[in-house]
Amino acid sequence: MSERGRVLIGKPGLDGHDRGAKVIARALRDAGFEVIYTGLHQTPAMIAAAAIQEDVDCIGLSILSGAHNHLVPEILRELKERGATDIPIFLGGIIPEADVVALKAQGVLEVFTPGTPLDAVVVAVGKACAGRAQTIEALP
Repeated sequence: MSERGRVLIGKPGLDGHDRGAKVIARALRDAGFEVIYTGLHQTPAMIAAAAIQEDVDCIGLSILSGAHNHLVPEILRELKERGATDIPIFLGGIIPEADVVALKAQGVLEVFTPGTPLDAVVVAVGKACAGRAQTIEALP
């Protein structure tokens, strides 16, 4: 296991544009994270199941289809049903600012839009993974 943490990068829904997801996956890998990439066209249930099976510290979602207001709540619901609400989620894509606020209110840790420096993503994901590790260690 990586010292920095395990991150699942998921592409939910019918969005077939995965260049951004692959760029983020590579940046995280190069920064020392272990990265699991699910591939295209994953359902919310598939992403939640993979995150639990792979024992990840954080989930990154790439959504460019505009379906973030449907897919993200479904993924959060799937994680809740599986008892995995402690896995932080970050999101990347073309997300309107009003939706960013709503997504964060639902539990999304961070939303990265086009032009976000890769270093900022790496730092935020590192904090999320470290925060989850501290939370898990504190459990009885």
